[in-house]
Amino acid sequence: MEKMKAVLVENNELVLSEVTKPQPKKGEVLIKIYAAALNRADLLQRKGTYPSPAGWPQWPGLEVSGVVESIGADTDCKFQAGDKVCALLGGGGYAEYICVPYGMVMPMPSMLTFEQAATLPEAYATSYLNLYIEGKLKPGQTAFIPAGASGIASVAIPMAKALGSRVITSVLSDEIAEKIKHLGADVIINSVTQDVAEVLKKEEENGHPVNVALDCLSGEILGKAITYMAEGGYWIIISTLAGPETTMNLRPVLQKGIHLVGSMLRKRSVEEKTEILSQLVEVVWPKIESGEMVPSIYKVLPLEKADEAMSILESGTHVGKVVLSVCK
Repeated sequence: MEKMKAVLVENNELVLSEVTKPQPKKGEVLIKIYAAALNRADLLQRKGTYPSPAGWPQWPGLEVSGVVESIGADTDCKFQAGDKVCALLGGGGYAEYICVPYGMVMPMPSMLTFEQAATLPEAYATSYLNLYIEGKLKPGQTAFIPAGASGIASVAIPMAKALGSRVITSVLSDEIAEKIKHLGADVIINSVTQDVAEVLKKEEENGHPVNVALDCLSGEILGKAITYMAEGGYWIIISTLAGPETTMNLRPVLQKGIHLVGSMLRKRSVEEKTEILSQLVEVVWPKIESGEMVPSIYKVLPLEKADEAMSILESGTHVGKVVLSVCK
């Protein structure tokens, strides 16, 4: 059987190995992977705490770009062999090939490189899902997107701005604040020298309460800051990087009708993801095509340096996405 290279996890170590090249079944397309972007979920998968869902390869990688090589028999889809695409995965992106349900495959926006296109599926779908489907963010409203240097924020901030919203973010230093100015946030909070909750309180007093929070940090600040949300606001938890516990005054939550929502893209069905991606292509792809949104890349490394790429992600010092270059 034909073989391919893939980065497997063995005893918490990344090992470039040879595995059997997959073949597409009905409803699937086989993609030759040109680039794969990293996400923090990959770090958890390496540690064994976030395995791929059933049916997906058990090595990391949630988003890729590449070229359709073949299509499963009797699969009725809009793609053809040779099409440039990007795809959302349940796992298995750190490899030369991947089979993907065709509903989770999207056309690659023109003018983007494969490296840029690889950063789109997971981060853009997560941002769109939580800002616009879960959070119901509207033009003119305010979004709070903490961890402004993160891969998610590098997508979510420009997306919210391009679709007409005001954005508040937070970072850990003035140096990082300077590095992310190009993302276009209206307010950048240095959370080391400023009290995030106090800044959000002043924003509320000045007529800009937070309508939607896209929160990958959680922890202590969640309980303090949620008080200053707008009536009927949505605080969306997508991770707990700053800690899984908080103390909260429930009175403002009750009086304002604030929604506290936990949301994970990975747990959703293929059908749900297909609908999210369909909306993404319809609403966001034109903004990318027009140049209003440009994928932000920190560094590109070859597949065999996946360990170095993960180290960058774990350090938290980067601004933008880390990408693996696979096939050429």
